[in-house]
Amino acid sequence: MLGRSSRNGSLRPENMGQNALAITGNLCFTAFVIGVVIFTIIAANYPAGDPLFHPSSKMTNFLTSNSNPTFQSDSGSVKTGEDFAVASSEGAFSAFINISDVDSVGTGVEDSNRDCVVSDPIDCRDPDVFHLLMRATIEKFKDIHFYRFGKPVRGLNDSSCHMAWRYRPKDGKVAAFNKDYRSFKVERSENCTMSVVGIGEYHSGGNARKKKGNGNKEKGKDEDAFEKVAVKDVGETVNDALPEVESEGSFSDGKYLVYSGGGDRCKSMHQYLWSFTCMLGEALYLNRTLVMDLSFCLSKMYSSSGLDEEGKDFRFYFDFEHLKDSASVLDQDQFWKSWSKWQQKNGLSLHLVEDLRVTPMKLAEVKDSLIMRKFGSVEPDNYGYRVCEGETESVIQRPWHMIWKSRRLLDVASAIPSRMNWDFDAVHVERGVKAKDKNLWPNLDRDTSPEALMATLEGKIERGRNLYVATNEPDLSLFDPLKEKYSTHFLEEYKDLWDVKSDWYDEMKRLNNGNTVEFDGYMRVSVDSEVFTRGKKQIETFNDLTKDCKDGINTCTSSGS
Repeated sequence: MLGRSSRNGSLRPENMGQNALAITGNLCFTAFVIGVVIFTIIAANYPAGDPLFHPSSKMTNFLTSNSNPTFQSDSGSVKTGEDFAVASSEGAFSAFINISDVDSVGTGVEDSNRDCVVSDPIDCRDPDVFHLLMRATIEKFKDIHFYRFGKPVRGLNDSSCHMAWRYRPKDGKVAAFNKDYRSFKVERSENCTMSVVGIGEYHSGGNARKKKGNGNKEKGKDEDAFEKVAVKDVGETVNDALPEVESEGSFSDGKYLVYSGGGDRCKSMHQYLWSFTCMLGEALYLNRTLVMDLSFCLSKMYSSSGLDEEGKDFRFYFDFEHLKDSASVLDQDQFWKSWSKWQQKNGLSLHLVEDLRVTPMKLAEVKDSLIMRKFGSVEPDNYGYRVCEGETESVIQRPWHMIWKSRRLLDVASAIPSRMNWDFDAVHVERGVKAKDKNLWPNLDRDTSPEALMATLEGKIERGRNLYVATNEPDLSLFDPLKEKYSTHFLEEYKDLWDVKSDWYDEMKRLNNGNTVEFDGYMRVSVDSEVFTRGKKQIETFNDLTKDCKDGINTCTSSGS
């Protein structure tokens, strides 16, 4: 009786409103649960690297401006740490040397030796000669700022002096100092007045180039201001020798991280760096030495053979000296030799990780000497950058500031503007496979035709200007019409900078154990892009020449690229 009365009571008019609210609440909760399940299923099966699962606060300029998140086929140059460091380094660039800072000696200076003989050798270490050379340099190169001059040394003959200086283009956008050293021809007149009658080409003053020491040299007071700022010095001697294992004890006491296998090999340089910075970020988070494989496979998109090419070296493309000065890294070959020698003797232990779901946070308390992440053969689950996705993304910070471009390549890139006295404008014309694909880039071929280029540049670049054309178009005759209005320049004009007689060729051969190194497709793209960024005016393909999106139709970001 009581039970039936209770049930019937629930149907009374005064209770129906409460029942309706309860039913509505249950339905809403059910819908919420179903929504969560559906979202979880989508998240578990969504393609790797999709922007949906990259919070906007964590998507760096590197990714948004240079490649789509799935790394499909972008053969362009990647941005690295120095490309984003300008703002933080502006203080280092503000105090440059003006002509007024140099003692006023006019166009000539009287020899301090009153009884001079016209044919006597020029004393390059004479302070007056130093000031003469500095003044002549500042007056000749009006489009660059000078930050430091090295004291002149004797050149190749009695009337020659070599002097080095640190400089940067007036409108430079890259956080780097450049280093040049040139030969000067100095003449002495009958009245003992000395004057500079000639300045050699880029890097012609080899005697003034400082050799890299053992790293323990004492810095002069005038260098301190520059050494306090993490700014690249392009043109200095590079010391990218492999770090050495100091002793059995130091090796056995160390903690290490290594990635083994994976599907990133022979992929684009964008994907390689996206995975490498994840790996480096995890090593830093775990306070471990990163064991890295300096050899890697160059994707066929950059090779002259059209095939993937093994046997390349990290140091061909990136600044290993800066990396090893910034983080604890060890070459893989050196590591395994030491591991084989001391692992059993000293009881060094290995912690193997084969599951991406094991996050760096779960490895923070691991005490084993070596953590090895082993990747399988199924793509895309075997990509290294997958480690830094999901909850890990908010914990692991990719250390872009530790990844710089090769100073050897940047030295080539600096030599090209120097031959135009740093007074040029630049246009980037991307064509290649994109110009042929009318589905993804319907307007690109037409918008980069000779007629369209002439029309677009008409109101942007003054007639008669030096115009550097950075392009992936193999048929350079396409740009012949531009020669009617501009002094055009292309990368191929400067091949002497990397041919068999060049400094680059010799240094790369020494680095590669006596074997020659090809100036490959990625190196060309990297140098071409760097020269473009040094132009006074810069006309981009996407945004300036065409309204097509860089990554294909309907992919334009808010910035238009």
